[in-house]
Amino acid sequence: MSMFCFQCQETARGKGCDIAGVCGKKENTAKTMDLLIYALKGVSSLVVREAIDAKDIPEMNREVLTALFMTITNANFDDDAIYEEINRVITQREKIRAARGIGPVSDAADFTLGSDREKMLVKASGVGVLATENEDIRSLREMIIYGLKGMAAYTKHAAALGYEDPSILSFIYKALDTVSDDKVGADELVALTLQTGEFGVKAMALLDKANTASYGNPEISRVNIGVRGNPAILISGHDLSDLEQLLEQTKGTGVDVYTHSEMLPAHYYPSFKKYENLVGNYGNAWWKQPEEFASFHGPILFTTNCIVPPKSEEIRDRIFTTGAAGFPGCRHITPSADGKKDFSALIALAKTLPAPSEIESGEIVGGFAHEQVFALSEKVVEAVRSGAIKKFFVMAGCDGRSSKRSYYTEFAEKLPADTVILTAGCAKYRYNKLALGDIGGIPRVLDAGQCNDSYSLALIALKLKEVFALEDINELPIVYNIAWYEQKAVIVLLALLSLGVKNIHLGPTLPGFLSPNVANVLVNTFGIAGIGTPDEDILSFLGSADA
Repeated sequence: MSMFCFQCQETARGKGCDIAGVCGKKENTAKTMDLLIYALKGVSSLVVREAIDAKDIPEMNREVLTALFMTITNANFDDDAIYEEINRVITQREKIRAARGIGPVSDAADFTLGSDREKMLVKASGVGVLATENEDIRSLREMIIYGLKGMAAYTKHAAALGYEDPSILSFIYKALDTVSDDKVGADELVALTLQTGEFGVKAMALLDKANTASYGNPEISRVNIGVRGNPAILISGHDLSDLEQLLEQTKGTGVDVYTHSEMLPAHYYPSFKKYENLVGNYGNAWWKQPEEFASFHGPILFTTNCIVPPKSEEIRDRIFTTGAAGFPGCRHITPSADGKKDFSALIALAKTLPAPSEIESGEIVGGFAHEQVFALSEKVVEAVRSGAIKKFFVMAGCDGRSSKRSYYTEFAEKLPADTVILTAGCAKYRYNKLALGDIGGIPRVLDAGQCNDSYSLALIALKLKEVFALEDINELPIVYNIAWYEQKAVIVLLALLSLGVKNIHLGPTLPGFLSPNVANVLVNTFGIAGIGTPDEDILSFLGSADA
């Protein structure tokens, strides 16, 4: 096979992409990513074996987070950029070795700066996913690595706002070193998987602190989904720091800014409400980009994943990337030494292009992160005690192209009127524009924000556990019916498991990276299950008397 990747939900046949990625990733891109992960394993072996404290190597920390983030599904398709990142990692490795007089410590550290790319690609087949022959060990190793990718994304966003926690980096080094060690068996890897979830909670808490300290606690907000007649820039991804810089630079230029997909929750933060040039949200989840980008007309800025490879040169010429994102032929915005980014090229291009074409109109409501829900806690608790709310359904996670995902729209539509949906992530686009009404003024869809904001859903559950004086979080009237697509959803799942949450339903399909034995452990220990039909699952979740 020319490549192998099974890290996302849409992997071919539910088993693995072995010719080209369903995401659009080509053979050499996949192999270069394998080499980047391989280089990170070597660096981690160096850091762990030499007992180097993560707080003493901040430059390496930044490259590790960037490198992991680049390999998340739909983040970066640019072979040159990934190869350059390998060299940046090697450069930092050599600085550490030189400073400490350390020689090579593992085979995973044997790249040299500027290594021949063709020779490196030949090597890739021996260091990728399938280099681990035992399928159970492979499954556990990859699940941990995918969790680390999600953790790195959260940690990198927090770092962009000046919030760091070296203990998270120390764990990342430890985990990458451990999954490289052939002496480590399945039991140790299962324990490390749960520990990955624990540090996932720490990373999400760090990002929550960074976002709320920088921009205030999200509040109930009505977001315009129509357009007005000015030239405009569309910003996608997750990085709020990039959005802030773009808004500052577009003030007074006559250029509007619209959020897209996972950037929608920016409208919920008080600090962003002061920008009159932030005028609304355009479009839906990431996979509808081809049609929605065509009708937007203006420049598009990707701050992170999720990029759908553009099919036309006209759209590609309007796409800019920054941070860990990248696509060949698209212009990439790099920060200056002080971290500032110059978006003047986008603004100049926007002024030459037509205003967006309207594809829908009206408003959607969101902003139900933890502090906002806590403010409504008396109302929520009374609704539960009175029976007005019978059950909460956590329907967080990712959207995707699969036709099976219509399940989530139908599921939301068929839920009884005495249930409430708690959501975060782009999965919300399957039901956040439905007229599902409210319960005593409490909307039946409570959107906490991005997939990055899933921490809010955990805090809400823990708060309800405290209010109702329950011993076990699983005694709450909460059902978890989560959609997944990529690796940030993996760390959210592991975080929930580390908090003791059981009986999570995961769809539209179970991960292809789960071997039968590892899947059985998750089923038997944590009650992980797939999905059926909406009618069957609602009946199962609520019981025949309530359905």
